[in-house]
Formats: sequence, C-alpha cells, structure tokens
Amino acid sequence: MTETSEWRGQRFVLVLYVILVALAGTFGFIIGLVRPKDLDPKLFMLVDLPPNAVGMALYGALTIGTILGVLLLAVRYIANEYDTVENRG
Repeated sequence: MTETSEWRGQRFVLVLYVILVALAGTFGFIIGLVRPKDLDPKLFMLVDLPPNAVGMALYGALTIGTILGVLLLAVRYIANEYDTVENRG
C-alpha cells in the first residue's frame, strides 16, 4: 500500500466524519426550531443546554462528534497495533 492511497483513505474517513457531525448539528438545529414538548438536552448527562435551536445543534454535533471520534480513534489504534509486515501481503 502506498503512502498516497493511505492518505486518501484517511482523508475520506475524515471528510465523512466532518459531514456526519455537520448533519447532526443541522438536524439538531431543525429540531430546536420545532421545539417538541419536554425538550431538555443534557450534554453527556452533565451539562444542561438551552432547549433552543443553538443548544440542540451543539448537543447533536458534540454528541455525535465525540462518539464517532472515540470509535474512529479506537479503530485507528487497533489497526496500527496489529498491522504487521506479514499481513500487508
């Protein structure tokens, strides 16, 4: 595998990550505009956020960004840890 193809894969995952976080923020903003009943966003079950469009956008983007970020870092660590010369084939 060449250095260029590795960067293309990492860049694709990074762009996909940014798109998904932006979508979560956008949908949170839209939900905040609609304001359903009993809307009480709590960031990581610790920080109370305002039940408006900006609060919901922050909630969506930060929650999805953190969850996906941790999962992607775990996958990257495991892939680098167990990538050996024999497996590159």
